[in-house]
Amino acid sequence: MYGRKLYNVDQTNVYASLMFETEFNKQNSFSAGLSFNYDAYDQHYRLENQTELPLIKAFAKEAVPGAYAQYTLNLNDQWMLMAGLRGDYSNEHGFFVTPRAHLKYNPNEYVHFRLSAGKGYRTNHVLAENNYLLSSSRKVEIAKGLDMEEAWNYGASVSTYVPVFGKTLNINAEYYYTDFLKQVVVDMDSNPHEVAFYNLDGRSYSHVFQVEASYPFFKGFTLTGAYRLTDAQTTYKGQRMEKPLTSKYKGLLTASYQTPLGIWQFDATLQLNGGGRMPSPYELADGQLSWERRYGSFEQLSAQITRYFRRWSVYIGGENLTNFKQKNPIIDAANPWGGNFDSTMIWGPVHGAKAYIGIRFNLARNE
Repeated sequence: MYGRKLYNVDQTNVYASLMFETEFNKQNSFSAGLSFNYDAYDQHYRLENQTELPLIKAFAKEAVPGAYAQYTLNLNDQWMLMAGLRGDYSNEHGFFVTPRAHLKYNPNEYVHFRLSAGKGYRTNHVLAENNYLLSSSRKVEIAKGLDMEEAWNYGASVSTYVPVFGKTLNINAEYYYTDFLKQVVVDMDSNPHEVAFYNLDGRSYSHVFQVEASYPFFKGFTLTGAYRLTDAQTTYKGQRMEKPLTSKYKGLLTASYQTPLGIWQFDATLQLNGGGRMPSPYELADGQLSWERRYGSFEQLSAQITRYFRRWSVYIGGENLTNFKQKNPIIDAANPWGGNFDSTMIWGPVHGAKAYIGIRFNLARNE
């Protein structure tokens, strides 16, 4: 229930697979298989805040039998190439082919390179996946004949293990690019009082770059840092824009220390969440905009202390210790049946600092 709106769904999933693998020699191997996936969605919903309207009943089912083949070449564990191809038939979308390839190169024990490329398909069930949007006054418009989503995916990564002062510094860097050929667009910009679902007409893509480093400074203490940069853009009725409510960057710093006897454990995590774009705002009754066009960055700190005993442990900790809270997360909260109500524009925490305590028991295993 979302006020007077309603969405109920019963999902049934059946999956079966049969796989064959053989190794010709240490360098060459081959695998093949058959698969079958069945999804059914029995939906009952009302998309308006009017209880006198009848429920809409919709039943969607998709059966997808498929087959695949994959070849792997391994050259002395230094070069590894994997190439695969699968074909599937959907009773809703017809026949489609999914190629993929992976390449791994290990020049020495300290550096590993990986490359990947492939295609992906996905059926989008718009209400099942986006029913949270019903908790607003927005009108829902769903276009007919929505496509199966189709995208090319590319990736590259490098992992290094660098000896530093007798210990190992681990550094991982990854880059992923997704280019959508077909996509179901969730449009909250063209009309600020509406959410529309329709087929992509233009470009939609995402670039994601992430780097992570970890180093054990001394016995029992490890420090890990990570940073992720995201550029995700979609075309909304002829205008390409950043995907809304998506942070441009995220940072993470974790510290973990365990005393020499393993009795005490101390953990702390600092997370930096970058800002991003909000959907197009609208004007409220007092003349103010419903929200700013962009939201800013914020930090969150969490920490936990654990005391271990032989068969159990006790822990105490806190979340969001920086006590950051998004201001006015619910738009026009005093008028939930009005045309400006919206509780879906959440980009940050809505609760302040939290503390918790717990006990963990370990059951002995019979050897």
